[in-house]
Amino acid sequence: MLAEQIQSDLTAAMKSRDQLATSVLRMALAGIKEARVSGDESRELSDDDVLAIIAKEAKRRDEAAQAFADGGRAESAAKELAERDILARYLPAKITDEDLAALVDAALAEGGFSEPSQMGLAMKAAMAKVGGQADGKAVSALVKARLTGG
Repeated sequence: MLAEQIQSDLTAAMKSRDQLATSVLRMALAGIKEARVSGDESRELSDDDVLAIIAKEAKRRDEAAQAFADGGRAESAAKELAERDILARYLPAKITDEDLAALVDAALAEGGFSEPSQMGLAMKAAMAKVGGQADGKAVSALVKARLTGG
């Protein structure tokens, strides 16, 4: 499982005294543990759940880096980007725009979605097809363009 891989990588980072990786992986594991025990009863997380948590953490680092860069704090922005790069090791590779368009078109064809009023259902089908390999904003823009004829 992915959580176990992160745990073993944390152990390796601690042994090699890599403070940045140790810090990032500890935060990621804390997020995983929090998700595992949140709610009425604890549950085991699937790799998809763990990937969603890692993706959220990576996105948070991107946003923080952008904010630091906008504020003229290049050193802090570089640190956030380095943390994001550590998390990115666990995320699936991003797909090309052509592949994304093909997956979205296939999802829309399979579901028979053609009206803008079906945006929510079409997004659900498209995101299931894409499986975390692309940003939700990109998928949303593509689905909207296809449904509105743009």
